[in-house]
Amino acid sequence: MTANAAQIEYWNGPVGERWAAYQDVLDRALADISSTLLAFADAKPGERVLDIGCGCGTTTYTLAKAVGPSGSVTGVDISQPMLKVARGRGTGANFLHADASTHLFHPTHDLVFSRFGVMFFDDPVAAFANIRKALKPHGRIAFVCWRDVKENMWASVPIGAAMPLLPPQEPADPLAPGPFAYADKDRLTRILSDAGYGGIRIDKLDATMYMGANLDEAADQALRVGPLARAAAELDDATRAKIRATVREALAKYATANGVAPPAACWLVGANPK
Repeated sequence: MTANAAQIEYWNGPVGERWAAYQDVLDRALADISSTLLAFADAKPGERVLDIGCGCGTTTYTLAKAVGPSGSVTGVDISQPMLKVARGRGTGANFLHADASTHLFHPTHDLVFSRFGVMFFDDPVAAFANIRKALKPHGRIAFVCWRDVKENMWASVPIGAAMPLLPPQEPADPLAPGPFAYADKDRLTRILSDAGYGGIRIDKLDATMYMGANLDEAADQALRVGPLARAAAELDDATRAKIRATVREALAKYATANGVAPPAACWLVGANPK
C-alpha cells in the first residue's frame, strides 16, 4: 500500500465530491481564518509559492494576486474532484495532482502555505521533511491547523448533541491522520523539528466558523462537513432528520445577527528550513 493510500481514496470519493460541490459554503465558513493566515504568511510580489492541500483553489488564487505576475503559485492536492473545480475557477495559478508527502519537489519556493491541508499524513515527519525540499534555503512555511476538538465548538457541539442517535463510535486516535492530528502543540513542534525545521512559531488563533445565516443552514452544514458528517453518513433519512433537529437546537447559543458562528480554535504555524 502506498503512503496515505486511505486518505487518497477518501478525498477522491464521495467526500471529495461533496467538498467540491460545497466550495462556496466552505469558503464562507473559513473566511476569517483564511484572511488571518494569509496575513501571517505575507506572500510578497515576485515570490514563488506552493499551496499544500489547496482544495478548490481559493487560497491559491488569492496568493497568486499577492505575488503578482512576477511570481508564481502552484496548488497541490490529492483530490481530483476539488482540483477540477480549482482549475475551472480562473487563471493565474497552476495546479498539481500529487501527494505532497512523497512528490519530488525542488528547492525553488519562497513560501510553502497550507490552510488545513497538512494534518492527514500517515508519517508526518517524513511528509514535512519532503515538503521542506520545496523551499529555498531562506524560505518559510506557514500553515493553519486545528487545536483540540473540544475547543472547536463547530465540530464538538453537533456530534456531542447527536451522540444518542448515532451508532456506537470508536474512540478516535488523537495521533491518527485527521483534522485534529496536531492538537498537541508539543507534538507538532517535535514533528517540525525532526523534519528539519527551525525558527518554529506556533501561535494560538481563536476565531469562529461561519455555519450559515440561520440555524437551518448551520444544522445542514454540520451534517455535510466535520466529525458528525462522517459519523452520520450511512444513516437513514428519518434518523438524519432527528439529528438535524437536535443539532439545530444545540447550535442555537451561537446564533447572532450575522449568522451562526461557533468558536474555532487553531494553531498558526511558521517555520524555516534549518
